[in-house]
Amino acid sequence: MDGNGRWAAARGRPRGFGHKAGVEAVRKTVRAAGELGIRHLTLYAFSSENWSRPPSEVRDLLGLMRLFITRDLAELCANGVCIRILGNREGLSPDILGLIETAETKSRHNTALNLNIAFNYGGRDEICRAFAVLAARYAAEGRDPNDISEVEISEALDTAGQPDPDLVIRTSGEIRLSNFMLWQAAYSEFVFLPCMWPDFDRSWLQKALDEYSSRSRRYGGVPAAKDVAL
Repeated sequence: MDGNGRWAAARGRPRGFGHKAGVEAVRKTVRAAGELGIRHLTLYAFSSENWSRPPSEVRDLLGLMRLFITRDLAELCANGVCIRILGNREGLSPDILGLIETAETKSRHNTALNLNIAFNYGGRDEICRAFAVLAARYAAEGRDPNDISEVEISEALDTAGQPDPDLVIRTSGEIRLSNFMLWQAAYSEFVFLPCMWPDFDRSWLQKALDEYSSRSRRYGGVPAAKDVAL
């Protein structure tokens, strides 16, 4: 979800104004995803690198995270949304940890939409944490680490039990992954949109889905007969 700051700057407003507008785009997107029958949606809300931003901006982002959970949790639960927070929880403040635990606990039995919020998340950090868990387990069990499998790695990641993403969407015209789901996105399709995140809505989501639907996913293989151009 990229472009909040540039969206605000283009309007002569501070970056915090863009982040607030970005939260409204989150609400629209979650509702649209549910209406379109999407079962898994992950939003990259705050990266492990975002702590290097100016303290005032970090405070704004954390405040919006608090506001989103406290204000929207009841509606999300009523609509059958199950929330999972991805990312490193070590070092987070007690109030943020409390909000995370509340959101996950109250929504854990919902099944209409699985909503992942990547917070204090980085793909490399996630992989490092997964390998640390596996290394400790293998050492305790006296097993050969050469036997670690892709399945075990996937099960040690924050997204354990969920499918890998079919589609990764990035807004604002930037064309890079920015440390997002490095393991899970190995065979994802990518759509890079020119719109800034605060302008993202159901119509932009539909454009991305239409682009995804036009592609042939081969997973390293050859096209199916129906996909071969004659």
